[in-house]
Amino acid sequence: MHDVDTSLLRTFVAVAETGSFSRSGALIGRSQSAVSGQIRRLEQTFGRLLLDRDTRNVRLTGDGERLLVHARKMIAAADAMLARFRSDDLAGEVRFGSPEDFASAYLPEVLGLFAAAHEAVQLHVTCKLTLPLIEEFEAGLQDLIVVKQDPARRHPGARPLWREPLVWVTGPDAESDWAVLAARGRPLPLVTAPAPCVYRGRAAAALDAAHVGWTAVFTSPSHAGCSAAVRAGLGYTVMPRAMVPAGLVVPAAGWPALPDAEMALLSARRMTPAVAALADFIEDRVLRRRGD
Repeated sequence: MHDVDTSLLRTFVAVAETGSFSRSGALIGRSQSAVSGQIRRLEQTFGRLLLDRDTRNVRLTGDGERLLVHARKMIAAADAMLARFRSDDLAGEVRFGSPEDFASAYLPEVLGLFAAAHEAVQLHVTCKLTLPLIEEFEAGLQDLIVVKQDPARRHPGARPLWREPLVWVTGPDAESDWAVLAARGRPLPLVTAPAPCVYRGRAAAALDAAHVGWTAVFTSPSHAGCSAAVRAGLGYTVMPRAMVPAGLVVPAAGWPALPDAEMALLSARRMTPAVAALADFIEDRVLRRRGD
């Protein structure tokens, strides 16, 4: 009798959601070849082809679509079981803040599992840009926040979670040859979050170092808003590799290099048991998902 390894299911779900072996690898902290090997093992377990692959695209087969439903249910059940049996009795309130992109990628799963394991803890969740979150935290309005930061200039007391490899992103029909763009002699149109933003700062510094002008043509605090603007061809942007939506393009080598950003937790020195539990839970779930 064969058992189904939930780590293989997690990789399969990541590939299904990103449509890419490389983006899935960045998301779960594994190489592209390791992701391919795990999918191959899963297909051998079921004796079914789960993905159609070519040099550019990865798509679910009919069997893959059916497995995806069961895989998500099994992963959620396993996580809920672990959370329930590892939890202590906790009560109280936690005011938690997060940037929107972290919220859309990780929060629903993480907070849902935490809430299921600690039913007496009341969560108050806010999604904002990093700077307003830090201002609220320093004013005592937030107990725990996730922030984006420069690894070389960390916020005092920050608890690093992971590094974000950043990439340039273009629309599907936009010019992506850097030599052509640089030779035009015109400012590069940027789609970006409002300043100050780590991703915006990385883009500006890289273009300045390459002696290429730039202009912000579309500014939005929303990851979804920026993605839509790039997809429409309004300009170019910088994103974490693992969060590039399907349909957008990471151009080939030749573009200015981008240093990593970093996600971190900020919490007060004196935390209530409920706040400390959520901080530990977030760190554990992020590391578990990324395979560290």
